[in-house]
Amino acid sequence: MSNPKPGQLIQPPNALRLRVGGGRPGGIDPAAIAKAEAALQSLSGNFGQWLNDEVAKLEAARQVVRSGGPTVENMEGLYFRAHDLKGLGATYGYPLVTRIAGLLCRMIDDKQKRLEAPMSLVDAHIDAIKAAARDGIKTEDHPVGALLVKELEGRVQAFGA
Repeated sequence: MSNPKPGQLIQPPNALRLRVGGGRPGGIDPAAIAKAEAALQSLSGNFGQWLNDEVAKLEAARQVVRSGGPTVENMEGLYFRAHDLKGLGATYGYPLVTRIAGLLCRMIDDKQKRLEAPMSLVDAHIDAIKAAARDGIKTEDHPVGALLVKELEGRVQAFGA
């Protein structure tokens, strides 16, 4: 028997690493960051409309729950819409929306517990998100924003989430 030829490992280039770090381990190219920030800034004029679109989708999900009841499917749709806002609120310049949507997600994250969530508390979260978007309440530094978060956090905690 002859000795088999040793294998050769070919490491493909990591295109993402090359783009953001120039191949330096852990290095991030400041020019790439500046380019991304500029692209985001150029889109910022659309953020208000996009936020309103997401809030409308959340409201539509609430209406589905109201009309069809809090079924597993209906509450999952509501959860996904809240989760979207949790991720997008701060991106759109509304960290308060992210915080409130995060509380709503925490409350209805567990698939079994979401069916037990009081609709009045779900409604309070959605109404708070709508008010923040409508009235331009972007952060908890705003007195109304601080009160909303404090009250909602207390109620979510009392619910056991």
